[in-house]
Amino acid sequence: MTQTLFLRSADVDGLATPGEFVDAVREAYRQRGEGAPAEPRTKLTNADPPGFLTTYAAVLPETGTMGGYMYSAGFGAEDAWFTTPLFDAESGEPLAMLDGASMNPFKTGATGAVAADALARADAASAAIIGSGPQARGQLRALATVRDLETVWVYSPTKEHRESFAGEMDRSLDGSVAAVASAAAAIEGADIVVTATSAGEPVFDGDALEPGTHVTAMGQYSPGKRELDATTIERATYVPDLRERALQDAGSFLHALEAGVVDEDHIHGELGDVVAGTVPGRQSDDEITVFDSGGTGIETVAGATLLYEKAREEGLGQTIDFAPGSEALTGE
Repeated sequence: MTQTLFLRSADVDGLATPGEFVDAVREAYRQRGEGAPAEPRTKLTNADPPGFLTTYAAVLPETGTMGGYMYSAGFGAEDAWFTTPLFDAESGEPLAMLDGASMNPFKTGATGAVAADALARADAASAAIIGSGPQARGQLRALATVRDLETVWVYSPTKEHRESFAGEMDRSLDGSVAAVASAAAAIEGADIVVTATSAGEPVFDGDALEPGTHVTAMGQYSPGKRELDATTIERATYVPDLRERALQDAGSFLHALEAGVVDEDHIHGELGDVVAGTVPGRQSDDEITVFDSGGTGIETVAGATLLYEKAREEGLGQTIDFAPGSEALTGE
């Protein structure tokens, strides 16, 4: 038997700061850039009742942990349930099982911030956030740890949502955060654009992007959905979280491929390649860059490890017994 720590969402909620998530995720992507294994998501769908089951995984050898996500959405409950197993990368023993719901926006936001830090202009001081849900909140909080944001414009289709989001963020961040009436107004003059939506069609016109803009798109992980139009992909230095995922479920990139405006060589490199320095990041102030964030086990394992270590320090969670396969199968 080995003792494994079970951590509820309430145990880990607020346990780490956005900056700590960013540091952990940056280190994880550096390891990926130097060869750490990671796989893109698998998605199994069900027709009746409608829903899907998703998994993805990664090994972080230097961190000493491995694991990933398994989550369901839809089905009869019409909700989502996130589980995060974490294993010791040397012994293989299970270290923890986390309810991953509250971690989700933080580790995803940290990934966007790592990408912005590597790809946005060093003097970037304004941002557009398209979306006003938990993921948008996580993206903005993390982004504010890597750039001194003076002005943030927020757009989402529902007026009450965007105004509420802007008011909350304006009170919690140093810069000014305000709601605007359209995506076009949000991206005008923005140094960094973040899309955090469930939109099936592009949320802004790529011709309107000004030279030097960085875009993080994190709501497009289905071949049939795309937050960015083909023009944006064509104009940009394109960096996905995983190259294999870009060719599997990155809807915007796949649409641009189908339209014939780019080919597979348009993939500049993975985020890990940029963080590790094996491919260059931004190369000019006029360059438009895109980070395509569909979700991987890299940031999941990094975030889960961070929370596991902090929970142990604070004595949080409860232990459960896991039987090794040899003992469970043989009874010895």
